[in-house]
Amino acid sequence: MIRRALLCLLAAALPAAAARAESLALTGATVHTVSGPVLENATIVIEEGRIAAVGADLTPVPNTRVVSCAGKHIYPGLVSANTVLGLTEVASVAGTNDFSETGTTNPNIRAEIGINPESDLLPVARVNGITTALVVPRGGAISGTSALVHLDGWTFEDMTVRAPIGLHVQWPNLTPVRGWFEVRSDEEQKKARDQALAGIRQAFDDARAYWTARAAEGKAGIPRHDRDVKWDAMGRALRGEIPVFFHAAALNQIKAALRFADEQKLTNVVLVGGGDAWRVADELKARNIAVVAGPTLALPRRGYEPYDEAFTGPAKLWQAGVRFCIGDGGSPFGAMNARNLAYHAAMAAAFGLPRDEALKSVTLYPAQILGVADMVGSIESGKLADLIVTDGDPLEITTRVEQVWSAGRPVSMETRQTGLFRKYDARPRGAQARGR
Repeated sequence: MIRRALLCLLAAALPAAAARAESLALTGATVHTVSGPVLENATIVIEEGRIAAVGADLTPVPNTRVVSCAGKHIYPGLVSANTVLGLTEVASVAGTNDFSETGTTNPNIRAEIGINPESDLLPVARVNGITTALVVPRGGAISGTSALVHLDGWTFEDMTVRAPIGLHVQWPNLTPVRGWFEVRSDEEQKKARDQALAGIRQAFDDARAYWTARAAEGKAGIPRHDRDVKWDAMGRALRGEIPVFFHAAALNQIKAALRFADEQKLTNVVLVGGGDAWRVADELKARNIAVVAGPTLALPRRGYEPYDEAFTGPAKLWQAGVRFCIGDGGSPFGAMNARNLAYHAAMAAAFGLPRDEALKSVTLYPAQILGVADMVGSIESGKLADLIVTDGDPLEITTRVEQVWSAGRPVSMETRQTGLFRKYDARPRGAQARGR
């Protein structure tokens, strides 16, 4: 029985592997490289799942399957830089949510392990142009490490492009929040805040002490130390090999997180959310700290702010020279609308961000900030063939994404939504519906 199951799995995997290895040429399209010029009537050659060549005067070699894209546009797949796709299904059903662990200090949690490849939310986001996403754990003060994944694959190993990408710290609210959703008193909120801040500081101090002790092993009189998975997981972040992502929106949160980064001598820091990041844009630029902004499709956070506060944030960061990209906020409740990533960029473009910059903010810029620009984010030789074929500008809501290619493989454009549309579009009508 086990042998038969293994053979079935291998048989199912073979077509995908063959498709990835196939030599392809997408011809006749307007190719938006993002990192370079727009190429008219161009060809993209794909080999072994990667872009082998791109240009206007390419002739495919023999035995290359040619796919005509005449009259269409080809863009790099969009990169969602902050999401819980694959870790949640129905926000109100606890059993479908795996984005948060118990406890407040969980640096050893790996987001990719919890991904459900069969999530119905993945195809919905994918067919609107998102080919890769940074899946981020939530909950507690130190949530764990994120992973960049393809939104297509049989297992989390298939899907994972690179992991870990960074260590995520949820900076607590520093002032009490009042609203229908907050049932704690001001004093209770302050107590929780102080406990969270103390826990974050203690975790970084303990991890640094742990790695200092590890480094001293082997010297005279230094005993061997037991391994600890929590502090092992923080090693690369402490050394600056991967960034520490501070999730902080309010100005006082951002300033406190930056002070903490200085205290801990953290050299690789990214700010996530950052609704008030534009208020300290000069400091962020001077320190070369990138911002994963968003969402732009949002109301002002404070009653006295102008209606376009969220719309204009990315433009302000761009004008100040801050490295940034645009995300959709990454909330568990909003995962069902992760497909709207391009429209967050479109809103920023409507409120001051140049159109080309808006496109880069959901393609090349997130790839650069996440340290994966060698693999995704633009159409260049050597990168993964993550491509979308459209009938227009993907930032326009009327544009249709006609085909998605993930690592050189054409992806099914069927989703739960298209299936339901066909089902109810074919329902009995008129006299037939009344049973006559």
